[in-house]
Amino acid sequence: MIAGQIGTKLGVLVRVMGQQFARSRTGAAVIRGVRATAASFGRVMHQLWLEVTGFTFLAMSALGALAGVREYGKYHSGQAAGPGRLILAICFTLSFAWFGVNSFWRVNRNAARERSSRAGSDAR
Repeated sequence: MIAGQIGTKLGVLVRVMGQQFARSRTGAAVIRGVRATAASFGRVMHQLWLEVTGFTFLAMSALGALAGVREYGKYHSGQAAGPGRLILAICFTLSFAWFGVNSFWRVNRNAARERSSRAGSDAR
């Protein structure tokens, strides 16, 4: 019971101190700086995420292409029972290539959108 009251009082104290800090010029400047830094860091991390996932999908697509070539060789020489595995390898390769390319397109689209928004804000 007492621990809960202490926790509540500490929460109120921290909130009041935060409000007082935000009201000062220095505090407001620090908060704006932290927000700008966090937003920039978040954009960079999102771009990195898209690039890493795009590369991963393209690498998996290359492995699927190698499997497709191997299955085509088996099918062409008559060692395969049917074209099922070849078709599966082709579908896998195409879908993962699409995911990889689309991820890089999203990076470029987001960068272009950011450049245009910066150009619009510079004109003001």
